[in-house]
Amino acid sequence: MLLIQTRVAPSTIHGLGLFTIGPVKRGTPVWRFEPGFDRDFSPEQFAALPPLAREHTRWFAFVSKADGHLIRSGDHACFMNHSPAPNTGAPVDATAPVTTVALRDLAADEELTCDYWTFDADAPWKLGQVPRAAPLGAGPTRV
Repeated sequence: MLLIQTRVAPSTIHGLGLFTIGPVKRGTPVWRFEPGFDRDFSPEQFAALPPLAREHTRWFAFVSKADGHLIRSGDHACFMNHSPAPNTGAPVDATAPVTTVALRDLAADEELTCDYWTFDADAPWKLGQVPRAAPLGAGPTRV
């Protein structure tokens, strides 16, 4: 669940992106998993979904490196694009459940980014390093 006000707009990174509405101070909580609002699919629950629901869920969720569950946000957090130099992420000393924060001061109308490699086992697929037909979590590690 997003913890700051945002909007979805065209991105210079990829397709649509997620942008701040106002300035955000470094360390401000940006996102956390909110049970009942966000969704956690076990690998078995994901496999039992109809094909189009699996396709949608895989595109808009991330695959937890910890347990292989697919986590789908109930809001527009799914529009946050990848950056190798992200402006949001987990604090170094974070413990579960993790709340991501602004890693530096953010300006109004700045695109929010995260590093898929740090949390998403499906990063190789999302970043085009393995074919679209690849199984969840398949492919090369970070290069």
